[in-house]
This record gives sequence, C-alpha cells and structure tokens, in this order.
Amino acid sequence: MGMVVTLVKWLLVFVVACMLGAYLLPASKHVERSREIAVSPERLWPLIAEPRQWISWQPWYARDPTMKLSYSGAESGAGAQWAWDSATEGRGRMAFEHADAPRLLHFRLEFMSMGSVATGQFRLEPVGAGTRVTWAFDTQLGLNPLMRWSGLVLDTMVGRDFEAGLDRLAALVTRPAP
Repeated sequence: MGMVVTLVKWLLVFVVACMLGAYLLPASKHVERSREIAVSPERLWPLIAEPRQWISWQPWYARDPTMKLSYSGAESGAGAQWAWDSATEGRGRMAFEHADAPRLLHFRLEFMSMGSVATGQFRLEPVGAGTRVTWAFDTQLGLNPLMRWSGLVLDTMVGRDFEAGLDRLAALVTRPAP
C-alpha cells in the first residue's frame, strides 16, 4: 500500500511540474515557410486569393477529399471566406481580411474544433523572373497548458503542411500546358 501512495505522490508531482512548466513556454507561435516559384505574382494571385482555388493545391483537401466546403462573401481577395468540416482535418473557417493584389493577402483562421484563432498572410515578392511566396501563420496559445506544450511541435506540423502546399502550388503553375 505504501508503494501505491508513493507512486501517486510522484505522479501528482509530475503532473503539477508539467502544468507549471507549460507557463515557461511561449504564449504565441509563428510559423513561416517560403518557396521560389518560377512564375509572376500575377499568375499566382488568383490561386491564393480565390478560396475555391485552394482545393487544387492546399494539402488538407488532398488528405480528405470528402471534406465539406462552403464559401461566402466576395469571390476573391478581401471579404472572401470559406469554411470546412472534415472528419480528419477538423472544423473551421478562413476569412481573407486584407488584400493588396498581387502582393499581400492577410487572413484570419478559426479552428472551431480546437477553440483557437490564428492570423496569417501570404506575401508574393518578385524575384528575377519568378516569385518568392511566403506563407505565414501566428497564433496565441493562451493559458491552456496543453496548448502551450503543443506549441513545441506546431512549427513542424503546420510547417510541413505549408511546405507541401507551396510545393503543390508550384507544381500546379509550372506544369506544361496539355
């Protein structure tokens, strides 16, 4: 019986240490990936600024093609919105809040299945005959210790998706015409 009590005490100490340790971790997270694509910003802009075009290059729809999508607001740029509901990718919505075609698009993400909000942007910068596309994302992790600990792997998880999306975007616009 004494061994069980000792084990429970150590388990309690561990849980408390993990909870307190979470508050030593950053309260926010920034994720960013860039890729040079051999086309002009004008060629890329419609694929980024029109939510209906995202299914052709973003990685989440590729993982769940049965994802339910709905669109509202403007068709492109500021005011354009889309929402998704997926068994594997969760439920959320994205709204394009500011657009400076064909260079900058600011967006707001709401992840209803996780109860979190993030903001982000796409920057399209001419580089020689091509474009450097930067996809960035910022989120507040709040006071929830689990969210703080998840921030340690957020760059890897979201960054991997951003890289896949940028690769798919590049393949889409640089493949030879049929």
